[in-house]
Amino acid sequence: MSLMERVEATIDRLRETLLRCQEADGRWIFCFESGVMTDAYMILLMKLLEVRDKRLEEGLVERILARQDKDGIWRVYEDETEGNLSATVDASVALMYAGAWQKRSWDARRVREYVLHRGGLRQVGSLTQVVLSLLGHLPWDRYPRVPIKFLLLPLWFPVNLFDLVGFTRVHVVPILAAADRKYVAWLPERPDLSGWEGMKPDDLPSILSDSPLNEWVNGAFASYPAGAFGTLSRREEALKWAEAFMLGWLEPDGTLYSYFTSTFLMVFALLALGYPKDHPVLVRAMQGLRAFVCPLDEGLHLQETTSIVWDTSLITYALLKSGLKPDHPAIERSLRYLLSRQQTKRSDWELKNPGVPAGGWGFSDINTLNPDMDDTSVCLRALTPAACQLGGEYRSAWERGMTWMISMQNQDGGWAAFEKNTDKKWPRWLLPFHDSRTVWTDPSTADLTGRTLECVCRYTGLDRRHPVIRRAVTWLTEHQQWDGSWFGRWGIAYVYGTWAALTGLAAAGWDLRHPTVQRGVRWLLRVQRPDGGWGESCRSDQERRYVPLSFSTPSQTAWALDALIAVHDRPTPEIKAGVRCLLELLEKKDPRVFRYPTGAGLAGQFYIHYHSYGYIWPLLVLSHYRNKYGHADK
Repeated sequence: MSLMERVEATIDRLRETLLRCQEADGRWIFCFESGVMTDAYMILLMKLLEVRDKRLEEGLVERILARQDKDGIWRVYEDETEGNLSATVDASVALMYAGAWQKRSWDARRVREYVLHRGGLRQVGSLTQVVLSLLGHLPWDRYPRVPIKFLLLPLWFPVNLFDLVGFTRVHVVPILAAADRKYVAWLPERPDLSGWEGMKPDDLPSILSDSPLNEWVNGAFASYPAGAFGTLSRREEALKWAEAFMLGWLEPDGTLYSYFTSTFLMVFALLALGYPKDHPVLVRAMQGLRAFVCPLDEGLHLQETTSIVWDTSLITYALLKSGLKPDHPAIERSLRYLLSRQQTKRSDWELKNPGVPAGGWGFSDINTLNPDMDDTSVCLRALTPAACQLGGEYRSAWERGMTWMISMQNQDGGWAAFEKNTDKKWPRWLLPFHDSRTVWTDPSTADLTGRTLECVCRYTGLDRRHPVIRRAVTWLTEHQQWDGSWFGRWGIAYVYGTWAALTGLAAAGWDLRHPTVQRGVRWLLRVQRPDGGWGESCRSDQERRYVPLSFSTPSQTAWALDALIAVHDRPTPEIKAGVRCLLELLEKKDPRVFRYPTGAGLAGQFYIHYHSYGYIWPLLVLSHYRNKYGHADK
């Protein structure tokens, strides 16, 4: 069987597999799998709200234990050499509260030794520190104090809450509310972690002083007029504002902004503000979170959110590229679903992009408030054939979405994930929790800019000299790394960014003759593995340098291949080797290879294994290979 015949057979097999697992309403549902953090926190939340569900708790415990490595610790990706301190503490504490730790005393000793070797509880990541404070295992005075009055600073002030990106705001507000009250939830069967702390309070560094942000806030309120809550003190006014903010951004399912972690923190914050545990808001939030449960072979997993719009739009686009027509029943169903998820009401993004009609898409099926560039661009790709051939509501939705997406281009020429021109420098200087620096703001990134540029160039008919396109191309050329690669924010990492940048530049008319493209191609070929594929470690995301894996992954191999196919008129030996590797990966189905996380969230703490990626990206790139090279590769 020739290489092209193998490609054709694999396309058919992947397509049939995806068609069989489509839901009746047009969706595709795949697990959005991360580490054990959300599983652990769900156990704590159940204890907090006195929710008794033996099956759920046992399933979460089962998965947490299944993810424990042979050395007794937890990792957020396989090749994390020293293990992950935060994940290990999250898992251990949850198991203790669940009563599943007492039977594993040998593990408890090993884990405690590991935690102390890594510096103790006071060295865990920022979110884990907050959770330990909420449970009374670390003092709230441990942190630089960001005053709750910070929330009242107006939009015109040079420092204010809305300088942070939306998904960060919905985490910061409940943390500040709970921290202001120094709220502690004393859960039953509370374990004694006093021997896990590491440094004594007297040994702590000077970061315990107030945050520099205090000076800004106090200076602002010296002349800031009275607020909207009458005779209340500034502190009480800010707490009322925090409460109104959280309630104002609830999704219809009861979750805060459709994320588990923000909803988890909101529950603690509302309890700190006096809500009873059986308050309808808290009951509804818990119901919404329970819908995030995903069954796995190793137990039950609590997803951070669902990826249904993302998966459905990508699968629809890949199926169209594989040869299905817009009037195919499966495509018709998926497009109807995507139309129902287009967001047409205004949200926070309008603060810095006023006057533009809403029209984007979000990541999850429950998301109604938080559209993003990546989901919007893929939905537009999926809708394009129907918009062109069938018109009507497809065309109307497409035009509205494309107008919104283009309008979100930043002043610097790039695109960010969620909001426009939200990249001030002060959060990285003035806010505590340095491990969260990558999520405070929403700067332009190579992956978003490249993918959005590719969408605009391929599907709008804009002249490549148009300012929107020229500015995006300039941003990409100015942000190429010295070695020829680009860093990708939302995937792992340099392969992901380089793929997005090169496919965007190719759509804008740049080919192999351009030095920027040449450097990017040379880099991809330098990091191609001996088996013909590509594999990059999550350590790249942490260390901001390329770190190879010891094996190739299907999604990263597909991304690299897609970039090379985009800029080559004929299949090269390196492209053919990559295709052969990808076909072999799909045939062998090694779980280790398919489970490696290639989605990025928070550097060093949160990475995603998309269960859909083993189907989507191979189908898409093999279709591109066949469609471009036809019978040239026998």
